[in-house]
Amino acid sequence: MSNFDLLSRFSQYLDPHLMLKLLEFVHSQKIFDEKQILRGKLELIKKTKMVDYAKNLHDKMYPSQDLTKSFQEERENVLEHLEILESRVENISKLMNLPEVINQIETVRDGSHLYEYLVTRHGISENITEDMYNYAKYQFECGNYEFTSQYLYFVSTLLPTNDKLYLNSLWGILASEILLENFDTALEELNRLREYIDNNASFWPALQTLQQRTWFVHWSLFVFFKHRDGLDLVIDLLLYQPPYLNTVQTVCPHILRYLTTAVIINKSRRRSVLKDLVKVIQQESYSYRDPITEFIECLYVNFDFDGAQHKLLECESVLCYDFFLSNLVNEFIENARLLIFEIFCRIHECISINMLSQKLNMTPDAAEQWIVNLIRHARLDAKIDSKLGHVVMGTKAVSPYQQVIEKTKNLNSRSHFLALNIHKKLGLKIPESSTQWGQDYY
Repeated sequence: MSNFDLLSRFSQYLDPHLMLKLLEFVHSQKIFDEKQILRGKLELIKKTKMVDYAKNLHDKMYPSQDLTKSFQEERENVLEHLEILESRVENISKLMNLPEVINQIETVRDGSHLYEYLVTRHGISENITEDMYNYAKYQFECGNYEFTSQYLYFVSTLLPTNDKLYLNSLWGILASEILLENFDTALEELNRLREYIDNNASFWPALQTLQQRTWFVHWSLFVFFKHRDGLDLVIDLLLYQPPYLNTVQTVCPHILRYLTTAVIINKSRRRSVLKDLVKVIQQESYSYRDPITEFIECLYVNFDFDGAQHKLLECESVLCYDFFLSNLVNEFIENARLLIFEIFCRIHECISINMLSQKLNMTPDAAEQWIVNLIRHARLDAKIDSKLGHVVMGTKAVSPYQQVIEKTKNLNSRSHFLALNIHKKLGLKIPESSTQWGQDYY
């Protein structure tokens, strides 16, 4: 399935530490040659300060080469530089543990007041925030993510939002929380970063804004596909937020794989958003296609059930080898079969179980049991004629009330963005409740 591997595309938009997670997953799946993966991991680690990790990998790859002395010298250099950076922030580090300062941090919401308090009452230097940022970033490069997250949060509190390091601090906190797998906190930081990027988008060059949003979209997948509300958040961000949808269409159409998967699996919203998804997939089919997007095309554009059946088999392989989607394989296959069945039922009143089992890539007995479960859980109005081996569909018209609900489900978000566009065109101040996002990644 290397034809559909997205590692090379993701590598352009991820921090080396995040990219390592993807390489470790690929290594465990044995998709590529082991030496090739180890070589890639070693190249990434060379961009960090994780010397011990690099030595272990090097020993695996080149057991006959003894570079212990070289790695020991590098390790000593890293520790020496870390001590230098630590000495520059020694005073502020002690202050952060004082009850009086802790109380100020918790009660004072304005970072400038807190900064003024620390300068006037405790005599910290005025360029201390830059030293603190450099120390936190070096700790991050050494793999100390928990320390980095806590320290950078304090740095971001002290910095004015127009400082060049403020945005980098937000990226650093987000990366640390993702690597620590604190996904609730990571989602909060993701929203904070997005708000900052959106609020500043009108002041940045268009290319910089597009770059920030591209990074944001890729980093967000680490959070969305691990968070309990992630499927809804993926749909809301990538399908119904025009700036992000434009980013996907312009720079990274491969992200459609994740949007499509989220829609297929999301039972509560699937019916109302499928039409919009199909439209986007058709628009971008010239720039990106894989079995997951082609499955939707076969089913909702071409009504090609044989093609959908073939693509569903390929989807399973693609999902198994995708870092973000590998734990959703069974859920995806179940819901994809249901989509095939729903479309088939709209066209036919009486369906042969044998024929249906072929379309769903199941045995006749398994297909019959699957349909029985659908009927039992009131998800299907039908009867099974076991003698003839047929499924006889019931006729149930959708009420006008239900049709109105389905048509207006996304009216609120669309109206919101229409109002924002009107505000922009009239030169009015955008309400603070609007969502927005950033710059140079951490």
